[in-house]
Amino acid sequence: MNKLQALIFDVDGTLAETERDGHRPAFNAAFRDCGLTWHWDEQRYGELLAITGGKERIRHYAAQHAPDIAARPDFDALVGQLHKIKTAHYLRRVDQGQLPLRPGVAQLISEARHAGIRLAIATTTTPENVDALLRANLGAEAPGWFDVIGAGDIVPAKKPAPDIYQWVLNRLALPASACLAIEDSEMGLKSALTAGLRCVVTISEYTRGQNFRGAGMVLEGLAGCSLGGLEEVVLR
Repeated sequence: MNKLQALIFDVDGTLAETERDGHRPAFNAAFRDCGLTWHWDEQRYGELLAITGGKERIRHYAAQHAPDIAARPDFDALVGQLHKIKTAHYLRRVDQGQLPLRPGVAQLISEARHAGIRLAIATTTTPENVDALLRANLGAEAPGWFDVIGAGDIVPAKKPAPDIYQWVLNRLALPASACLAIEDSEMGLKSALTAGLRCVVTISEYTRGQNFRGAGMVLEGLAGCSLGGLEEVVLR
């Protein structure tokens, strides 16, 4: 019988509803700062979330809608500049308290810590974004509560590839059977399942209606969700 030893959290959409009111306006601000007329409204950004990773999203959009810019010899540098500026705008919004944790997240993290369950992060967002979100909502010491934070470009293949979860599992030195992933999207679920993890999905504003086949549980949110209830997913 397996015993739950670690929770591995996704970030965007899982810990907080960061996409629509955090990353999206930060991208748009970066575009303006760099003299681009691009604007990602809520619907378009929802479509672009099919592309995992911010820099990858910029490349995809440019290839589809601005091929002249994508063909520029300095395009790689432009992508890097856009993403750096976007991150600064995003961090400002986090610091201003505009991106609170979803209901139930802080309670679950607290319950896990008191029960001796290890915590980890597996996300494609940057380490700076993770650190800022945790500090702004849980306190300056919060990043230290997580034994492993897998974030950004530390693996070459992003979700739905299993690489980020495999990286985290390797550093936790735990088998997948002893851990539980918490995700909000179909791509995140596929990433976790391919890494051999069981996964609970907490549906976010941009992932409603996606295919969550294979999830141990599919929840509207984590409010009222106990650690014991999640552990049943591992013990099945």
